[in-house]
Amino acid sequence: MSSRRLEDLHPDLQLEAKDMINVLGVYGIDYLIYCTYRDDIEQDNLYKIGRTLPGKIVTNAKAGQSKHNFKLNGKPASKAFDGVPLIGGKPLWSQWIMDTTGRKTLHPVWERVGEVGRSLGLQWGNDWKGRFKECPHWELKEII
Repeated sequence: MSSRRLEDLHPDLQLEAKDMINVLGVYGIDYLIYCTYRDDIEQDNLYKIGRTLPGKIVTNAKAGQSKHNFKLNGKPASKAFDGVPLIGGKPLWSQWIMDTTGRKTLHPVWERVGEVGRSLGLQWGNDWKGRFKECPHWELKEII
């Protein structure tokens, strides 16, 4: 089962997650982190969606391959979280809108979420190249 507890994030990510919530609040955006640590069973069940279970593919990571599955000293320490902005207390799941020319474009609230997350040094799933975009997903950047 997945967690939404900030304490289940890697220590290096806990502060950034709290900062993201606080900074977005300054912009008048409530932000819900709805997934931090995810166990192997949940990860494998998500991996099956769009493959052996109905639906569109939601992840390319099997159990142990997702940053949501990370543990430190045997305890949950996710190096990723999923979050969504709230408008009037309701999640804004739709990240895309049509602009005045009829092109699909990122919703301005999601644009702000992206700006804030990037400013905190996080890697955004919407910036991924060569794989599907995942706007709710944030993770620690790998240090090389």
